[in-house]
Amino acid sequence: MKIYTGFGDAGKTSLFGGQVVDKDDLRVETYGTVDELNSILGLVIAEFEDFGLARDLKDIQQNLFRLSTELVTPAGNKKRINHQTITSEDINKIENGIDELDIQLVPLKNFILPGGSPRAALLHLARTVCRRAERRLISLNKTASIDSQIMIYINRLSDYFFVLARYMNKKDKIKDILWIDKKKHKV
Repeated sequence: MKIYTGFGDAGKTSLFGGQVVDKDDLRVETYGTVDELNSILGLVIAEFEDFGLARDLKDIQQNLFRLSTELVTPAGNKKRINHQTITSEDINKIENGIDELDIQLVPLKNFILPGGSPRAALLHLARTVCRRAERRLISLNKTASIDSQIMIYINRLSDYFFVLARYMNKKDKIKDILWIDKKKHKV
């Protein structure tokens, strides 16, 4: 398979099923953001091989790729996808992961800033890109019906990255960076 074809040189791309759209089409922007998130997870996984969480993150990558197949496929071609992209089991796994990590953390009493250890900072980056993907999904859902399981999964996933970032700071023995409200605390 040839990597470059020249087809996209004029700013066009094909969706699954052959429909040609502009590269800045909302559908393309949405699955492109999910792809960006998946790429960031590749970087996160490279940092997590020793923590036993890499397998869970690789499963999330697989889910994001499946989710992208839904997004690249217009409604008229959905029957060509031979699998459900995101299931309630996938959502439950993320929720269980959040619960397992959260009970090991000090309850939050303040907002925290992204950062801390390099691993935590990468997870905060994943969280923010995940939130952008969620915003794109919400916009796309106004014109193309998006499976509600996908919407729930992406919402939970950003929460998972937030809790995992806090957990990584704990493991790396670095305190979360608290946001200081200057109105309440004179600096």
